Amino acid sequence: MLSKEEKIQYNRHLILNEIGEEGQNKLKSAKVLVIGAGGLGCPVLQYLTAAGIGTIGIIDDDVVDQTNLQRQILYTVDDIGRLKAKAASEKLSRLNPFVFFKVYEEKLDIDNVLDLFLEYDIIVDGSDNFPTRYLVNDASVLTGKPLVFGSIFKFQGQVSVLNYKEGPTYRCLFPDPPAPDEVPNCSDIGVLGVLPGIIGSLQANEVIKIITGIGEVLQGKLLYFDALTLQQQVLSFKKNENIEINQLADDYDFFCGIKSNTIEEISASELKQNLEDYQILDVRSLEEMDRFNIGGIQIPLDTLQQRVSELNDQKPIVVCCQSGIRSKKAIQLIQEQRDDLHLINLKDGLLAFN
Repeated sequence: MLSKEEKIQYNRHLILNEIGEEGQNKLKSAKVLVIGAGGLGCPVLQYLTAAGIGTIGIIDDDVVDQTNLQRQILYTVDDIGRLKAKAASEKLSRLNPFVFFKVYEEKLDIDNVLDLFLEYDIIVDGSDNFPTRYLVNDASVLTGKPLVFGSIFKFQGQVSVLNYKEGPTYRCLFPDPPAPDEVPNCSDIGVLGVLPGIIGSLQANEVIKIITGIGEVLQGKLLYFDALTLQQQVLSFKKNENIEINQLADDYDFFCGIKSNTIEEISASELKQNLEDYQILDVRSLEEMDRFNIGGIQIPLDTLQQRVSELNDQKPIVVCCQSGIRSKKAIQLIQEQRDDLHLINLKDGLLAFN
């Protein structure tokens, strides 16, 4: 039942015939877990909180960085350095005191995902990497939870509802992950600031439709949105009956071709303290290097295979890029030709060096 204050808070829902008090009580009873409190997670969390979802889980082990503020408008400069999940829950509680938040300041992995998903009715994926997307998909199938998927890339976004009423899953759309670093993240290529707000709002809309039973859910459909042209396409896809998900994979990084466990890493703070002990190899574009660099050898990733012979083994080589993703790809390329070099990846890239 809704209290007097809740009826005031949700007045504009209550006067909608399609929602009314019955629908609002469904929202109040619902439990939704949001994976990630970043670009997509922020608008999802804001609108689900405003809508009156009774229990919202937030899982994210990342902290607010100044570069986030261009699109993650839930945060301010005062939140820089704070854990996103905690900062988000505090701000959202002030938006709607009738919502209960469960905060998980940890990384989602194969050890915690199944138990966590069992506590919720709907899962919303706001992650930004393929290992997490496949993990979330497989766990939603194994626990029988509908999954609201969203992704963004520069100016384009995608939304779909997966594993809904035993419908198609993420693996029906993308049976195999792309090659490592084939699809760079927004730290490397950028993203239009308003785009995650648009896509995240569409994800929140799907959650509300699923809970209240109104409208047509994006089951078996992928909505594609282009912010530059405002064109939208809805592509239909079917469940692939040949794909069976009976258990979680042992290692989703390995499944996606990311062999991070074989690559040595160094933090920005450690490198600063011992800079003279290393050679620096910067694999970003020339334009990025002109804007900011820490010296060393500068070879863009797209020319690296032809210039591997320029590297020497006098000192260990710290390979760097903007976010630490392209540099891992660079190390793999170098290792295919040279086994005499001591290669180390700059963890989190030059963003962490500033």
